[in-house]
Amino acid sequence: MHQKQIVNFTPGRLQVEPARRGKGPKGQPRSGWLQQLGEHDQRVQWLKPLTCPPWMEAEQFAHVPDRLEVRELRYRVHRKGFRVKSITLVTALLDAAFYTVEALAQLYWARWGIETNFAHLKTTLGLDVLKCKTVDGVLKELIVFALIYNLVRLVMAQAARRQQVAIDRISFVDAARWLAAAHDEESLPWLVMNPHRPYRYEPRVRKRRPKQYPVMQNTRQALRKVLANKTDTD
Repeated sequence: MHQKQIVNFTPGRLQVEPARRGKGPKGQPRSGWLQQLGEHDQRVQWLKPLTCPPWMEAEQFAHVPDRLEVRELRYRVHRKGFRVKSITLVTALLDAAFYTVEALAQLYWARWGIETNFAHLKTTLGLDVLKCKTVDGVLKELIVFALIYNLVRLVMAQAARRQQVAIDRISFVDAARWLAAAHDEESLPWLVMNPHRPYRYEPRVRKRRPKQYPVMQNTRQALRKVLANKTDTD
């Protein structure tokens, strides 16, 4: 939930009715209370505003339903190193018995693995610097990276099934290295397993100091001409 959105878990509390942009009382939530599912768990309905917001097309706004039933829940974070202490989620998974608050919190926490996967793409595979100069070339390059990434993940899934661990325990780097050096009909070996560190936290710093050179803001050919002219004048 956005930090500016007001969420109130009081049963039967008041709400802000749909009004034109910039109108209506302040300090009340915009969601309509429907049912209490827990201490900080409730089923509510979001009502469509009367006017189209400026960031949305009128055709899109016309297809938005008049009301949307969702579930709002809040839980506390008691892990050392975590900056956020309280998290409020909104979900369309309304069955509180099947989708417990603990299960949804675990699922929301697992999204941090996306950053690790981005690091595999950009750093391990080298997607952070593309080589092509045309739009078609860049698109082809991205497709190749996607194929390679999915192939590595397939190897990781096979290794995880064989070694009976979760797929995120299998080393992405080890799977990519084996895939690059594997021969035809070569069986998959046991890959390196990462230790289980679910609540590890690390500082955001660089290990090595960057070189003290300016950023390249011109073509290499033009920079060579500048160096040649400077040498001639010297």
